[in-house]
Formats: sequence, structure tokens, C-alpha cells
Amino acid sequence: MKKKLVLVVIVMITLGTVVIATTTTIQQQVDAVTSKRDFQGGTQTSIFENDVYVAWWTNKTGNDEVMYRLSSDAGKTFTDKVNLSNSPNSDSVDVEISADEGRVAVSWWERNQTLNEPVIRISNDNGKTFGPELKLASDGPIG
Repeated sequence: MKKKLVLVVIVMITLGTVVIATTTTIQQQVDAVTSKRDFQGGTQTSIFENDVYVAWWTNKTGNDEVMYRLSSDAGKTFTDKVNLSNSPNSDSVDVEISADEGRVAVSWWERNQTLNEPVIRISNDNGKTFGPELKLASDGPIG
């Protein structure tokens, strides 16, 4: 009985080490991608299985926009960046991202002199495409 327990403990420690090493490697690859120019505001990442999702905001166009990139190979390569906010009349800032089982949600705040509103865009296909911008502060059903 003690041999089985020792074996289980060894297997658990080995698996834990592999998971930590893999997560650390993925995070290092994400850090390498996000350390380049254009990542001016709070880079956020979410990892689900082999997919790495990165969102940030940048002022490269003259006003803050939310940008997004996806890696389907544990951070080895990334898709071209996509402007999720595309809002020339307001600044898109304070981005957050979350992913789980093929769904990705990216939220941020749209701000200008008269607007301060949380919005979200959702992907149901592992972050390949996103639905429309949903205004979270609106009354009534959202959709």
C-alpha cells in the first residue's frame, strides 16, 4: 500500500512539474511577443489548453484602441493583430480577457468627454472571430 502511495505522489509531482514548466514556457513566449513596440497599455493574456489569447490597448493610431492576437500552438506563432474596438471617437482602455472551452471574452471601457461605458466582444470559435460589441451599461437585454 505504501509503494502505491509513493508512486502516486511521484506521478503527481512529475505532472505538476510538467504543467508548471509548460505554463512558464508559454508565458515567456507571450512576454517576448508583447515586449515589442505597440503594446503600450496593460497587456492581458488568457491560456486555455494550447491556445494563447492576448489583448492590449495602444495609442499608435492617435486614440486608444483594443488589439488582439491568438496563438493556437502554445505561443510559438501568433495571428496578425486585430483591432477589436475600432472606435475613433473614444478611447478604448482597461482591457480584460478570459477564455474557456472555445469561448473568449474581451472587455474594456470606452471613454471620451461624455462617455464612460464598459463593452465586451465574445468569440465562440476559439478566438478566431468575434461577435459585435455589446454595451454592458445599457438597460434591458443585451445582444
